[in-house]
Amino acid sequence: MISTQLIIFCINPGCNSPINPMGDSVCASCQTPLVHRYLWATGLLSAQIPPGTKVADRYEVIKQQIWLDTQPGLPPDVPEELPTEVIPYLRLYQERLHLPQAYGFASNLEEDTTDILLLENAPIDKTGNIYPTIVEAWQEATAVRQVYWLWQILQLWTPLAELGLSRSLLVADNLRVEGWCIQLLELYQTPDDQKLSLQNLGECWQFWVVSAKASVTKGLQNIVQQMCETEIELEAINIQLNNLLLAVAAELPLVLKVAGSTDIGPMMAQNEDACYPNSLSDLDEPLLRHLSIVCDGIGGHKGGEVASQLAVQSVKLQIRALLTEVTEQTVLFPPELLQEQLEASLRVVNNLICARNNEQKRQGRERMATTIVMALQVPQRVQTSTGWQSNNTHELYLANVGDSRAYWITRNYCQLLTVDDDVATREVRLAKSLYRKALLRPDASALTQALGTRDSESLRLKVQRFILEEDGILLLCSDGLSDNNWVEQSWQDYAIPVLTGQMTVEDAVRNWINLANEKNGRDNTSVVLTYCRVSPEYLVPVTPALPEEIIEAEIQEEEQEELEEVEELEEPTSFTESSQALLDLDLDLDLDLDLSEEPPLNPEIPPTLITKPKRGKRLVMLGGVLALLVGGTSLGLFAWWQINPQGLQQMCRQLPQKVQSVCPTGK
Repeated sequence: MISTQLIIFCINPGCNSPINPMGDSVCASCQTPLVHRYLWATGLLSAQIPPGTKVADRYEVIKQQIWLDTQPGLPPDVPEELPTEVIPYLRLYQERLHLPQAYGFASNLEEDTTDILLLENAPIDKTGNIYPTIVEAWQEATAVRQVYWLWQILQLWTPLAELGLSRSLLVADNLRVEGWCIQLLELYQTPDDQKLSLQNLGECWQFWVVSAKASVTKGLQNIVQQMCETEIELEAINIQLNNLLLAVAAELPLVLKVAGSTDIGPMMAQNEDACYPNSLSDLDEPLLRHLSIVCDGIGGHKGGEVASQLAVQSVKLQIRALLTEVTEQTVLFPPELLQEQLEASLRVVNNLICARNNEQKRQGRERMATTIVMALQVPQRVQTSTGWQSNNTHELYLANVGDSRAYWITRNYCQLLTVDDDVATREVRLAKSLYRKALLRPDASALTQALGTRDSESLRLKVQRFILEEDGILLLCSDGLSDNNWVEQSWQDYAIPVLTGQMTVEDAVRNWINLANEKNGRDNTSVVLTYCRVSPEYLVPVTPALPEEIIEAEIQEEEQEELEEVEELEEPTSFTESSQALLDLDLDLDLDLDLSEEPPLNPEIPPTLITKPKRGKRLVMLGGVLALLVGGTSLGLFAWWQINPQGLQQMCRQLPQKVQSVCPTGK
């Protein structure tokens, strides 16, 4: 059917007059923000439907294969039995930063019963324009961005190859870019009679490398030649490409400015959130420019606030030791090692909270827990592509558990970097439901995991690594702000003034919290902003202000005086020396909070936590601590000892005699 009037419906089910002209930003009747959800229609059949056609009396064909859902408040059609073609999109939901997601199905035309798969989260901007291909954007990209794009493609090779989708990375028109980020239009199944390898990927890259920036041309040509001419392992290519990426990224300056705050909100009786930094943080603390954390506590009688504060303090303790070790090394730590260490740190936090629950005999919903989203900027030394020694590789590591979120915001876009650990996400990941259908469940937003509810091996952790190569803002927040998509709806009003020097980072934090209290209001809110600048533009000084400076690799001398000298490792293969550094840290870890007084609880907002079943490799855990003692990290073990010695000793007494010898005996 050819459309004669372009309209869009309000998503508010109570709106008396939901029909609005397409392009309006808010409903004329109820002032609800209008949702313009552009979709990618897959398959050859969809390519034959001309613009101006309205499909299924709902989808407006804007351009070839770009459709607008004019009734975004209604669930899309989904068959009872999911077609085979949609399963890979569900299995790969964790990669949603780079991959589109299945939205629903639509019949082609009235005379055709063929269903067309519609994809959301596709590389289409808010006005319905598709992002450029990597080929179209290649020559205008900086050297670091060119290498960064290839590194992202390489990271996608394994998860896609495991599902027989490697071909998706070999179709140039399928690879789109939104700034730094590689995004795929759709997934292509590799034919059964084809066996694709790194050689095929190298042959695809050959055409781009020829026109790469001069500073990286030789390095990229060498890597591509190995991919094309030898049966080289993926790991070897990954190492070489990572080293080149860090060397060229280190050519850029890097200025970081961080501010954070937490607020009880207008309706809550207590604040179970915690964040770092906050208004009470020491402005001279070396961690301030590297680490940011937001935690949202869960639990009964004075439980949530204890769990969130315990998590923040434990992470700070471990990260100070980790950064000390990083700065003492003369070779690069590979991203896999740093990711494993951060995962181990989160497992330590989990077991600390779990042990506190056990000590206090908390059961069921009375067990305290916390979400966490944390970002760590790791300042490694590296020789740059032009030969000088830089003090920062521009690496940013991001981890999250629960539904606290991280966003990357520039003048042009707002990107959600994390995936919530909730029931809706679980249903998609297990290929049981499409996301929009899963959202209709009454328990869709209930958490499937948080730190402290069960032993650490039940956690599914993913630590991501990013490269800071453009000016932008990293926003960490609890669901007090992110609920109802208020970040996505309002980021331009609150982030762009910071990026243009018209607003301080501190004022932006306060404004975000005020927005959360006004629009959501039924929860605590925590916000931490990190303004990252790699351009030479001047940042307007403000009062009050955190010290702004070029990030250096070394931790300041006064901190070094507090730390025991650590024996240098020959290769960065483990962090076994970090325990002594932990013991020498001078942190205020006064976590013996008064649990005798019961605060008034808000009966309208009961904490909800759905226990997540164990999956994957099963490991024997004795009291949730054995793996940390015999196969884990001394960093985590001594963090436990430093923060909760009684709990650790109690757990150690339950272990076999031979294992008890590994436990600390005193503080």
